[in-house]
Amino acid sequence: MRFWDTSALVPVVIVERETPRVRRWMLEDGDVVVWTLTRVELLSALTRRRRETPAAAQRLLAARREILAAWERWSEVSAVDLVRRQAERVVESHPLRAADALQIGAALVAAGDDPGALTFVTLDEAQAQAAEREGLRVLAP
Repeated sequence: MRFWDTSALVPVVIVERETPRVRRWMLEDGDVVVWTLTRVELLSALTRRRRETPAAAQRLLAARREILAAWERWSEVSAVDLVRRQAERVVESHPLRAADALQIGAALVAAGDDPGALTFVTLDEAQAQAAEREGLRVLAP
C-alpha cells in the first residue's frame, strides 16, 4: 500500500522523463491510496496540457479516461476534516504549498497511528522531505 501524490500520478498516464520509474512503482503497488482532491488536480493537469498542446488532445482524452477508470480501483482518503487538521499542522512545520500539505495530511490520516507503515510517493523534493520528517516512508527519485 502506497499513498500517491499527484506529482507521481501524472507521469503514469502522460509520458514524461519519470514515466518508466513511476509506472514500475505503480505495478508494484497492490493498493493505491489517494487524497480525494487528487482527482481534481489530475484532471486539471490533463486539461491544461490539452489546451497547451492541441495536437495531443486525443492522447490526453485517453489519459483522462484511464485516470477515471483507475480511480474506481484506488482507495480514496475523503475525511476532509481530519486531513485539514493534519495539513494545518504540517504547514506550520514545513515550507509547503497548501495542496502539498493536504496530500501529506491525507497520507497521515491513511496511515493512522503508524506513519512509518505507509509509503508516500511523490516527485516533489520539498514535499518528500516534509513527508519524511512527518514519519512517512518516501519513494521519490
